[in-house]
Amino acid sequence: MKSFIYILFVCTLLVACNTTRNKNVVEKTNTTIDNDTIKISNEALEYEVIIIEPGFNTWLATTAKQEGYYSQSYLENRNIQFVNAWNTRVLNPSLYDPNLYEMPINYQYGIDYGYDVNYKIYNYFIFFQQKYKQQLTSFIPRN
Repeated sequence: MKSFIYILFVCTLLVACNTTRNKNVVEKTNTTIDNDTIKISNEALEYEVIIIEPGFNTWLATTAKQEGYYSQSYLENRNIQFVNAWNTRVLNPSLYDPNLYEMPINYQYGIDYGYDVNYKIYNYFIFFQQKYKQQLTSFIPRN
């Protein structure tokens, strides 16, 4: 079951963007929350992120810092580091649990995904590290 959840999460976290678009395009993102599923999409940038993780929605609402606490540039910088560490672990299944790190994440530096996407991805990485007692970077995960 845990593998299935991670496969779904990582598959949907693959952010497919057209890199020839203006990187400063800011479009309205649509967010749908249904139980433990969070869906973020932006048709203008052609991406969709679906996070399916039991307990994440509750954790996001009760434990995570509120939206606006971090700047977008802070979130983008941390997300790049988290994604690089995640993808390194995906490529080394003999060193890291392949049930936790199943598929790489396509998150590109320099593309403006918007605050909402960066906020939720960042908080998912914090949630993941705390829940599964992992440390993706030298930064200690905290709320």
